[in-house]
Amino acid sequence: MKIKQSEFVISAVGPSQYPEDGLPEIALAGRSNVGKSSLINKMLLRRNLARTSAQPGKTQTLNYYIINEQLYFVDFPGYGYARVSKTQRQAWGKMIELYLREREPLKLVLQLVDFRHPPSAEDQRMYQWLSHYNIPMCIVATKTDKVSRSQWPKHTKMIRQTLGMPGHVPLVLFSSETGQGREELWSILAQSADIPMNPPSEPAILIQETEDNG
Repeated sequence: MKIKQSEFVISAVGPSQYPEDGLPEIALAGRSNVGKSSLINKMLLRRNLARTSAQPGKTQTLNYYIINEQLYFVDFPGYGYARVSKTQRQAWGKMIELYLREREPLKLVLQLVDFRHPPSAEDQRMYQWLSHYNIPMCIVATKTDKVSRSQWPKHTKMIRQTLGMPGHVPLVLFSSETGQGREELWSILAQSADIPMNPPSEPAILIQETEDNG
């Protein structure tokens, strides 16, 4: 995907703040510190568009980013962060559930999991919830550069088995440091959002990202 324009739009806390232009939306969900902000930056070839942080739990709203005036990335608060209050977690849960079940422009959910470890209990619950409501999704395994290539088949099988993924659900191996999986993921997103896939972009600039909060 050739990125001509990308920018942050709004941090929304409810439907009244969501964009009303009807452009397709791609949501990003995952545990705190799984690498969502780093993925956004790498996908858009921007260094600090989505702010990364060593402190988990920083994202507390639905953060909208518009790309090429064609579609939005919607970054969710990270789940599974213990220091956030129970009341706050419940509020986030209601906001996210309302968005996922009722947001018409939503075309695909990217559920990010850490490639180094088996999907957590929270990862499994999110996957089962999305499956139950037949919400289109793609699993993105982040931090693949932290695992030797010889171990990739083993870790890929571990993720699919732990989540109980059928073969038709895509699993993309991704690294925000090397750009691994970037073009493959853009192809999936373009198809889901029904937008044209531009000629392959220039080789990705390798940007060292700090670990994100989720």
